[in-house]
Amino acid sequence: MKIILVGKNLEDIRPMLAARGFVEDAAAPELVVAHGGDGALLGAARAYPKLPLLPIRDARTAPLCPEHECGIQLDAFRAGTTQLTRMPKVCGTVRDITLSALNDVFLHNHDRSSALRYRVRINRELYANEVVGDGVGIASVHGSTAYYKSITHSIFRVGIGLAFSNSTEEVSHLVLDSSSVIEIEVVRGPGILIADNAPERPLVSEGELVTFRQSGECAEVYGLENFMCPACRALRHPSPQPRPSGWLF
Repeated sequence: MKIILVGKNLEDIRPMLAARGFVEDAAAPELVVAHGGDGALLGAARAYPKLPLLPIRDARTAPLCPEHECGIQLDAFRAGTTQLTRMPKVCGTVRDITLSALNDVFLHNHDRSSALRYRVRINRELYANEVVGDGVGIASVHGSTAYYKSITHSIFRVGIGLAFSNSTEEVSHLVLDSSSVIEIEVVRGPGILIADNAPERPLVSEGELVTFRQSGECAEVYGLENFMCPACRALRHPSPQPRPSGWLF
């Protein structure tokens, strides 16, 4: 099978791929193998939006449980037993620039010492006349377990999520229908538009609009349940050890 291999510590996985008949061929690839962490998956989805992805965590930095050792995952894929998941993306548009993301798209304050002021409309109806905070953005279902969760302390399973980062007003984070369109008007800025870990970050000036929505694009990802395995995660983030008696903090 012809593949493109991206990520880190590629010398660890190359021999295993070759032994199973995977051939690196950038001219006519059928699959992208992303070896690394979440960033490798996000970058591969952005760089190769038309190709299916097989993400495998780099065991050097993300230990794998016995069921998900690299060789086991590759054998399962070659046997045709690896599940394929279609993951809807979200996008943000300012002027003629549209950024798509597998996780989330956020409008952030450009000057970290000065808050962003913005107005929010959902499906053309005013939701908040003026919000002051660090930023606002939308997340996909997959992205709800990432930055969205750190802001809202929640996740969702359907639709798209709208989150407000460090807002001074009492505005509720929302889970909206996937057909919803959110318009953010910058009242005081500027802001910057950020999609996942993309290097492109267009400036959004005062008076400009950013439109958030679910994208018409989907990423096709093999073995997502393996990549997100709770047992593997527990190896990366072990429970803290109890403190000795007598400690106050």
